[in-house]
Amino acid sequence: MPSSPGLPGWAHSLGFARDGSGFALLAECEGDPAAGTGSCRQHVAVRDAGAKEWVLRRSPLPDTAMPEGVSAHLLALGPGRALVEDGGSGPDARTWFTRDGGRNWRAGDRRTVGTTPDIPAGAVLTADCAAPAGALPDDCDRKRLVVVSPQDGRRRALARVPLLGAQPRPAEQPEPDGSWWVSGADPLSGRAAVAVSRDAGRSWTVSRLPSPAVGPGWYTAVAVGQDAVYAAEMGELTGGEPVKNPMRALHRSVDGGRTWQRMWTTGREREPRTLLGLPVPGPGGRVEIGGELSGHGSVDGGRTFVRLGDGSYFTRRTPLGLLREQAPCQYALTADGVRWSEFLLACEDGEP
Repeated sequence: MPSSPGLPGWAHSLGFARDGSGFALLAECEGDPAAGTGSCRQHVAVRDAGAKEWVLRRSPLPDTAMPEGVSAHLLALGPGRALVEDGGSGPDARTWFTRDGGRNWRAGDRRTVGTTPDIPAGAVLTADCAAPAGALPDDCDRKRLVVVSPQDGRRRALARVPLLGAQPRPAEQPEPDGSWWVSGADPLSGRAAVAVSRDAGRSWTVSRLPSPAVGPGWYTAVAVGQDAVYAAEMGELTGGEPVKNPMRALHRSVDGGRTWQRMWTTGREREPRTLLGLPVPGPGGRVEIGGELSGHGSVDGGRTFVRLGDGSYFTRRTPLGLLREQAPCQYALTADGVRWSEFLLACEDGEP
């Protein structure tokens, strides 16, 4: 992936397609944020497939005034296609869709209209509030799975969904083997559970995790590696220093998620106790956990860990592999969990 450190402002909301093309939102702010004065200009940067650099394209987003700041979000939907959201959480929030690499944008909204039998290639899987309809996230009693279409950027409810309680949380992207994952709670026991679909959301298989806790926790972050699937169970910890992104346990499956073994149970002191994003699976029992203060690595499937060094980073799935985001402008991609390809975007003064 080529670097473009000279782009204006700071980058966020990166997204990629399988052909190597990509989008990023940029925010160029002036003024005094502490005093609540100033404004931010919002740009869209695009990398066309095979291009040697990122370029600015016309942005549909308006300038924002302090202290509101920047809340826009971008969803990549395949080669040349993306949806930009203005940051509102209600169904009437504004969106803009492009199918030509950001040269033209079509305005829309976040309403969910109709249903879809499956998740097409390039789509994003997310959730919205089913009851009460149109409620904000904190007031939602029951969520439903929603597919953002690469054809028009509209949201459609997925016809068949796994039984995972009232608050299912889907992964936005499929894993490298084509599987889609959703986490939630087992309806019978109330404990943490995950579901996998291997036919683009037409059917689902639910499995319960051997959780150390009785309750369902917050959610479970799933990553599929070459020889194992890892599920990081997130939720409040018992004892020890409080943390913002607590990881209760790390589970491992060697049969595609049919059965699970709990490899790591977080204690009061021993690390890792936190996770930002996804675990990073590698071959031969290797797995890496990026925590709030440092990374930790294991070579025995998560039974034991060693500290890898200081610094935090957030890891998420993209069609090109796992993307590691480090402040202020450093990124890296990996397809195997071992070798990373680093690149820079929108660095102040052109340097990280």
